[in-house]
Amino acid sequence: MGDRNWMKKPFTDSDVWSPSLERADSSRPLEIRFNGPAKHWTDALAIGNGRLGAMVWGGVANETLNLNEDTLWTGTPGDYTDPGVPPILSEVRKLVDDGQYATATTAALNMSGDQSSVYQLLGDMKLDFDDSHATYDEGTYKRVLDLDTATVKVVYSADEVEYVREYFTSNPDQVIAIKISGNKLARVNFTVYLDSKLHHHSYVNDKNQIIMDGSCPGLEVHGNGNPQGIQYSAVLDLQISDGAGAVRVLDGRKLRVEGCNSAVILLVASSSFDGPFTQPVDSKRNPKSSSLSIMDSVKRFSYADLYARHVNDYQALFHRVSLQLSKSSKNVTVNDSSLREDTDETISTAERVRSFKTNEDPSLVELLFQYGRYLLIACSRPGTQVANLQGIWNRDIHPPWDGAPHLNINLQMNYWPSLPCNLNECQEPLFDYISSLSINGKKTAEVNYKASGWVAHQVSDIWAKTSPDRGQAVWALWQMGGAWLCTHLWEHYTYTMDNDFLRNKAYSLLESCASFLLDWLIEGRGGFLETNPSTSPEHIFISPDGKPASVSYSSTMDMAIINEVFSSIVSAAEVLGKNEDDLIARVRKAQPRLYPTQIARDGSIMEWAQDFEDPEVHHRHVSHLFGIFPGHTITLEKTPDLCKAAEYTLYKRGEDGPGWSTVWKAALWARLRDSNHAYRMIKHLFDLVDPDRESEFEGGLYSNLFTAHPPFQIDANFGFSAAVAEMLVQSTVKDLYLLPALPRDKWANGCVKGLKARGGVTVSMCWREGELDEVGLWSENQNTVKSLHYRGITATANISSATVYTFDKQLNCVKTQSLF
Repeated sequence: MGDRNWMKKPFTDSDVWSPSLERADSSRPLEIRFNGPAKHWTDALAIGNGRLGAMVWGGVANETLNLNEDTLWTGTPGDYTDPGVPPILSEVRKLVDDGQYATATTAALNMSGDQSSVYQLLGDMKLDFDDSHATYDEGTYKRVLDLDTATVKVVYSADEVEYVREYFTSNPDQVIAIKISGNKLARVNFTVYLDSKLHHHSYVNDKNQIIMDGSCPGLEVHGNGNPQGIQYSAVLDLQISDGAGAVRVLDGRKLRVEGCNSAVILLVASSSFDGPFTQPVDSKRNPKSSSLSIMDSVKRFSYADLYARHVNDYQALFHRVSLQLSKSSKNVTVNDSSLREDTDETISTAERVRSFKTNEDPSLVELLFQYGRYLLIACSRPGTQVANLQGIWNRDIHPPWDGAPHLNINLQMNYWPSLPCNLNECQEPLFDYISSLSINGKKTAEVNYKASGWVAHQVSDIWAKTSPDRGQAVWALWQMGGAWLCTHLWEHYTYTMDNDFLRNKAYSLLESCASFLLDWLIEGRGGFLETNPSTSPEHIFISPDGKPASVSYSSTMDMAIINEVFSSIVSAAEVLGKNEDDLIARVRKAQPRLYPTQIARDGSIMEWAQDFEDPEVHHRHVSHLFGIFPGHTITLEKTPDLCKAAEYTLYKRGEDGPGWSTVWKAALWARLRDSNHAYRMIKHLFDLVDPDRESEFEGGLYSNLFTAHPPFQIDANFGFSAAVAEMLVQSTVKDLYLLPALPRDKWANGCVKGLKARGGVTVSMCWREGELDEVGLWSENQNTVKSLHYRGITATANISSATVYTFDKQLNCVKTQSLF
């Protein structure tokens, strides 16, 4: 092995370690490319800063940007309690005890609550160009999202002028910025205005700025007599190049640019949202004043300065992780189509997806992996709202499933990549959200269930709704939403080893959650503690009397989540010296009495406490495998029989399903260290969805690489990144497994830098022809001992903080060097 350039300053985690095998063409662009304007919303390119988002269509004669602001929702804060539930709960429990599951399911309908609020759009920015754009040279057109700079660029030629548009959304300056230029003087002419499907009023003020004020529905999307909802205000400022051109006002609400060399459009937006517990009518926030103040701050900077500040902020996060994958040199010929795609930058990303079934281009896996990281940075930053079903991007008054955070897989999956993919700051909105849920959830637990602690159910919204949703028990009656979210608190600690976070943020939330779970558990069959009523998310069974039902007792997922929370709170108590607390004693006493995971007659993991007939064996949810991933209670080392049953369960469930189901199965197979099946699920996602026929698809990718249910749900974008990371690195606080599910024949050569492992360790490594070549490990502020595992080899690594360690393929430490 040759010398390595270990240090670059300033550096990110991917800069620290420079292995000898790193590919020479590591500058291969991470770009999503189109060779024409968008025809569908899922052709548009997404930009965002966590709070503000836009979808860039790239039209020539007419351009549209769909605009979003993450606090625009219908509704107002709710009570989230129902004092009529306790007697119904007693009735349902009695019916379950008597084995009358269908009747219990019907009775449980009376435990449902109100529907969640609905995520809204902000509006559209419209640009109408002059007649010279009526026709253009289609061969010159390109529209590209550059993941390295979080910038969209549109380039085309019309009337012998090359036009360039550049779009980005800055987090440090909270602005959407657009620059429009031409390569000939005085040829930039367009009209710009704002519009919205929401109630709004748009006008040009005395500073030649477009102001759009409006409001969200206060109760229903389409309703009369709505109370006051969230108010919003957007401000658009237009700047033209010095010495050329003019700006005119049209119709009192549009701005017309004529004869300039270049123009810069700046857009900011604010709302009156003042937290989940403040009624919109009581808000002291003035969105117009806020937006105008932000715009004044933004205008202190030149466009070049805004761009530089944006890129520096973004790359500090994005550049932490790099990934390179390639096929075996033994299996690639000079005529291989994947090599042509790698070098032909004019091929659209959609065409690359369409070709993946045959060429299995590893660089497309790299792109989708990094796109998940890009999207998380773009829709979830400290101080923003939690990423919803569509992140922050939405063009509808009534988006699919209300755009609401769903707590039975979707919201959790949104944040799966945040820790292993080195974006832990992007998880902060989730922790803020859990805190809000815990406040409302205490009321729900006390009134609905006569329990201590806090609870949240299957779906929520910006108001931190914690009561059951409206509708059937099969989806609405599920008390484990908050508990699942709490597992993210302990996961954050295991990755960061941040004692302050554990003590000041996480522990009280875990403690209160565990308190509810202890009260929710009841004495059951065989001396076990059980949950009753219990459902397995969105799935039904056939009860022994032949009737369909969804309500029974102790679903496998219920018990797995409770087991995970109890293990987390006990471990947290050990770290913080709270072992003697009464709650911890109660948890320890309850742990061995939890209803165990069982194996069915056919050898699969049972989804319910009884071996019920399953009328939909290929159901999209794999809830009963929670204990494998994202949980940790079923492992190859400790429960091999359950892992074998889990493998059969996955075979039985099949490979079809929505995007989030596909990537969850990939992560499950990875955790079982079955690289072949993990890769099959990865490949399964690369199915190009036709928006005109999307009902014919299950899962897949749209042309802009948004993942499909269909329709678009962002969770699988994030789950994909997490699944790939899981294939490359797995960890506990004490153990580190290298390349545990690497598809050696598909990603024969590769290098990943900057992934995070539990125990506060950063991992970089390269492999050649399917075999590990070298590994770099370091921790900035933790001294830790790790057992390294690779294909039957185990070695102990004593890692001191601020020291970088290099290991060879036999896991021998061959070099150390100071990190700083």
